Amino acid sequence: MAHLNAPMATYKIPFNKPYLVGDELAYIEDAVHLGHISGDGIYTKRCHDLLEQILGVPKALLTTSCTHALELAAILLGIQPGDEVIVPSYTFVSTANAFVLRGATPVFADCREDTLNVDETLLESLITPRTKAIVVVHYAGVGCEMDTIIDIAKRKEISVIEDNAHGLFGKYKDRYLGTFGSMATQSFHETKNFMSGEGGALLINDPSYVQRAEIIREKGTDRARFFRGEVDKYTWVDVGSSFLPSDMLAAFLYAQLNARDAIQTARMKIWTAYAEGLANWAASYGIRLPVVPLHCVQPHHMFYLIMPSQEARAELIAHLKKKSILSVFHYQPLHLSEMGVHFGGRSGQCPVAEDVSERVLRLPFYSGLTSAEQGEVIETIREYAP
Repeated sequence: MAHLNAPMATYKIPFNKPYLVGDELAYIEDAVHLGHISGDGIYTKRCHDLLEQILGVPKALLTTSCTHALELAAILLGIQPGDEVIVPSYTFVSTANAFVLRGATPVFADCREDTLNVDETLLESLITPRTKAIVVVHYAGVGCEMDTIIDIAKRKEISVIEDNAHGLFGKYKDRYLGTFGSMATQSFHETKNFMSGEGGALLINDPSYVQRAEIIREKGTDRARFFRGEVDKYTWVDVGSSFLPSDMLAAFLYAQLNARDAIQTARMKIWTAYAEGLANWAASYGIRLPVVPLHCVQPHHMFYLIMPSQEARAELIAHLKKKSILSVFHYQPLHLSEMGVHFGGRSGQCPVAEDVSERVLRLPFYSGLTSAEQGEVIETIREYAP
């Protein structure tokens, strides 16, 4: 794997670094020579086919981002003003914003203390006659308790959307994440295991959504059906937008997806080295490492520490920065954000999210992180005593 030069990087060991696995630039050049670099070219189709075959989903559609995939899902669900959508408070803003854009009110759910996933035991108490969907996020690629969540959704006759931005190729009880809900979304942002700079995908598990998803994704036209020869002309038939990524981005992504075994093996080694190298140090100072339940297979998306206090986190960040190593905190609870408060969020509403958000620290993690670089990170962390 080769690193891309990052002129803006100021740290010897950054938090994230884009990388090449080998064929990205050749595939981009091929897409140009083929004469189709707009959306839905040959490399987009190859990505669709690969995801559908591996995951066993009826339809995969590349999008310009995971955010746009969530927005597409919200349109497909018919979300409108007056609806409520249950979302984790401890997540990225897009998880909620995609549904707020359609007029829905987000109802914030707290997270579990172990995996930091949504606390499934709280969901039923949050459901009202206005609840249209539950959106779950597989934090760090570790599966939510999908058996319980799907059971609740079926009994209450509401949809489940999986925000699987972290979890491509992760599993819950031997089943791929992203294959449980009626739809799921993926991210191919440069911080993810598989990247195209910016990019995402919508996975559709309920076939009844497929045809309309293609139309909405193509500006509200039946253009996809036209190119398959199913209609003799295409026209405006529904609401929509342009959610198609360039085929050059799809070419880059296809190279990464083809190298999935090598990428995942490298990331597993990095994750394991952190876990083993920091176990004794963490135990000595009451610092918690990530929890992965035995029935979950993680894709090794990130490695984080839960520090004893916000002050200890700030001290460790500063300690690492002195050695030119960048570590970062993660989400701030959405219910305490300016928009969250607008929707009724209040302090104490999601106590676990409020607590861990002040203590989570993410360590440098990218597929090209060398053993020497990681060894320096681990050794520098061990020097710190809270």
